[in-house]
Amino acid sequence: MIQGSGRCHYHPERAGLGVCVECRRVICRECTTQFEGINRCASCLAQRLEALEGPGERREWTVANVVLALVSMAFVWGSVHVVAGWVAS
Repeated sequence: MIQGSGRCHYHPERAGLGVCVECRRVICRECTTQFEGINRCASCLAQRLEALEGPGERREWTVANVVLALVSMAFVWGSVHVVAGWVAS
């Protein structure tokens, strides 16, 4: 893109220098950040870095998770007793 042919999406008073490869918005020199050899705006760069970091922290236990865990333990406990009854017969 030729400098001056567009205005920066984030700074309309500044001339655009390039285009973000992710969102395709015109960005100025201050907004352009190269990551992995590709120009990205700050918003897209933050999203890219977040994706590279992987999943976030594990969430706290909810009531549904506790109920599911208790039902699962009861099922396993019952299954063990059924199998023990078959083996004892």
